[in-house]
Amino acid sequence: MLSNNQLLSLVESRQSGRSLPQPFYTDQAVFERELELIWERQWLFAGVAAQIPKPGNWFTLEVGRSSIVVVRDRTKAIRAFYNTCRHRGSRICAGEKGSSGTFTCPYHQWTYGLDGKLLFSKEMGEDFDPSEFALKAVHCESVEGYIFISLAEKPSPFEHFREQVSPYLKPHGLDNAKVAFESTIVEKANWKLVIENNRECYHCTASHPELLRTISEFDGPTDPRFGGEYAEKCLRDEARWTASGLPHQPIETDEGYRLVRVAMERGLSFTMSGELACKKLLGTNQDEDVGSLRLLRFPNTWNHVLSDHAIAFRVLPLSATETQVTTWWLVNGDAEEGRDYDLEDLTAVWKATNAQDQRLVETNQQGINSKGYQPGPYSPLVERGVTEFIDWYLATLASELSNAPKTIPVECIEA
Repeated sequence: MLSNNQLLSLVESRQSGRSLPQPFYTDQAVFERELELIWERQWLFAGVAAQIPKPGNWFTLEVGRSSIVVVRDRTKAIRAFYNTCRHRGSRICAGEKGSSGTFTCPYHQWTYGLDGKLLFSKEMGEDFDPSEFALKAVHCESVEGYIFISLAEKPSPFEHFREQVSPYLKPHGLDNAKVAFESTIVEKANWKLVIENNRECYHCTASHPELLRTISEFDGPTDPRFGGEYAEKCLRDEARWTASGLPHQPIETDEGYRLVRVAMERGLSFTMSGELACKKLLGTNQDEDVGSLRLLRFPNTWNHVLSDHAIAFRVLPLSATETQVTTWWLVNGDAEEGRDYDLEDLTAVWKATNAQDQRLVETNQQGINSKGYQPGPYSPLVERGVTEFIDWYLATLASELSNAPKTIPVECIEA
C-alpha cells in the first residue's frame, strides 16, 4: 500500500507545467489510491437516462472493485445501488443491462424491489427484520438526461452544478432522447492519458481528418490560432443564439467542470458531409445550427450536444494501464432509423475519432513505460486544457490526503 506521505511526496515532485512523473501513469499502487481518493469520492458520470427509458430498465457499471446497478423504478425515478446482495454478498445483476420487475439474487433468491427494499428472504426466522436489509444505496442525481453517482458517504453538493448546466441542456430534450448506438472499447492506457488526450487538439490536424471536416481545432478567443472567418462566424452564431434565448456563454470553473457552446466551423453536424445526421431535431430547438454544446466534468466524461444528435462519453479505469471508454449516440426519441437517420452516417465521425484516439493514447502509454521517459513540457498556448486537468487532479489528491487518516506503508515506490 502506498502511504499518504509517499503519495503526497509524489504529488509534490511534479514540476509545474510538465507532464506527471512516471508512477502516476504506470504504478498499480498509485492507481489503487486514486480509486480510493478520487473515484470513490467524486461525482462520476454513470450514463444517460435514455439507457433506461422504462420502469424496470437497468444497467451496471464497474467503479474499481464495486459493481453498481442503475435502475428506473416504478415511479420513473432513477436510483443506484451497490450490486451486492445483503445476505452473503453475492452479485445480483449479471451482465451490462436488462429489464426486470424485481432484483433476485441468484444464490439464495433474496428478492428486492426496484426501490431497493427487501421483498423476499426465505427461512430467516421470526426475529429477522427485512427493513434492515435493503440494497445499499449509492448517491444518484440526474440532470437533463445525464446520470451521476457518488460512492462517497457524504458527497460534495450537486445542486450548484445542476443549476449551472440545466439551462444549457434543457432545450435539447435529452430526457426524451433515445440511444441510437452504443460503443465500448478498452484502451491499453492509463485513464489520465485518455482525459489528457481529450483536453487538447494539438494532435488533431495530424490525427483527426474526419472530425476536422466540421469543427475548429480551438473553441474560443483564448487560443492563439483563433481569428479570421471562423471568428466572424462565431459572432454571427452567438448573436442568433442570444436573440433566440439559447444559452452559450462559457462556464469555466475550478470545480472540475466546464460548459461551452462552440460554433461549427463548417457544416451543421458531426457527419462526413457536414449535413444533419438526423432529420428530427432534439428537444424544442428549431435552429439547425446550434454549434456543439460541450460539457466536461472530471474525472470521467466529456459530451457534445448538437441540434440533431448528442454524443456522450464515459471513462472508467480498469487498471493502471487499462481504461474503458463508452460512447453513446443519442437522437430524438421519435426518430426512426432508416427514415430519419442512417446509423453509419450518424456514427462514422466519432467511430473514426475514437479509434484514432485509442491508437494515440496506447502509443503514449508505451512510451511512458520506457526507462527513457521523463516528464515533458506542456504548450502554454494550446495545451491549457491538459494543464487544467492535471492541476485539478493533483489538487484533488492533495485535498483528500489532507483529510485522510494516516496509513502505515507496507511497500515503497520511488518517486
